[in-house]
Amino acid sequence: MIRLEDTYRHKGQRRELVNLLRKKGITDEGVLNVINAIPRHFFFESALHSHAYEDKAFPIGEGQTISQPYTVAFQTELLEVKQGDKILEIGTGSGYQAAVLFLLGAEVHSIEYQPKLYERTKKFLPRLGININFYQGDGSKGLPAQAPFDKIIVTAGAPVVPHSLLEQLNVNGILVIPVGDRNSQKMLKLTKVSPTEIMQEEYDNFAFVPLLGDEGWKPSK
Repeated sequence: MIRLEDTYRHKGQRRELVNLLRKKGITDEGVLNVINAIPRHFFFESALHSHAYEDKAFPIGEGQTISQPYTVAFQTELLEVKQGDKILEIGTGSGYQAAVLFLLGAEVHSIEYQPKLYERTKKFLPRLGININFYQGDGSKGLPAQAPFDKIIVTAGAPVVPHSLLEQLNVNGILVIPVGDRNSQKMLKLTKVSPTEIMQEEYDNFAFVPLLGDEGWKPSK
């Protein structure tokens, strides 16, 4: 088993990263405190440890990436996480975003499309004391068996907002999702004001890997 070490150097790099996120406009102290607490280098191959606290996305295999810290912080801030929120995460990936949500006090349900990533992260996160609910499958359709959810976060770019996700959201719930083409997506925050009314807010453009599935992009053959 790989030994996980969090040194003074790593902690200093995290403080610098948090300062950078503040300069970029992240104001939620809860989000910043959690990012300061999570050893992001644990989520990287050892050869890439020196890059773990750069504000960049990095590949994690299976055509997926660990999102840049600013993106994680931005999406999490939009989600307005409250203690005890039941949150669905679409795209477990490395598990870093799920760890952020868990440490903010959420009950996290996370679904991953890629079987190998699902197996790897399901084994890895509990080693850090991060206990979430793992699922493997088509996240574009949500997780109807566990619905409804207070919040839903999508960490892959969708061509449209999947109708299934809005259906699985509680009234007053929030969905944060990047929507656009395969190269660039606009970040959307959708609040379910009533069973039939959605309030939509638009933010900056980001670049995510594609959301694969029936209500996302069709996988390449």
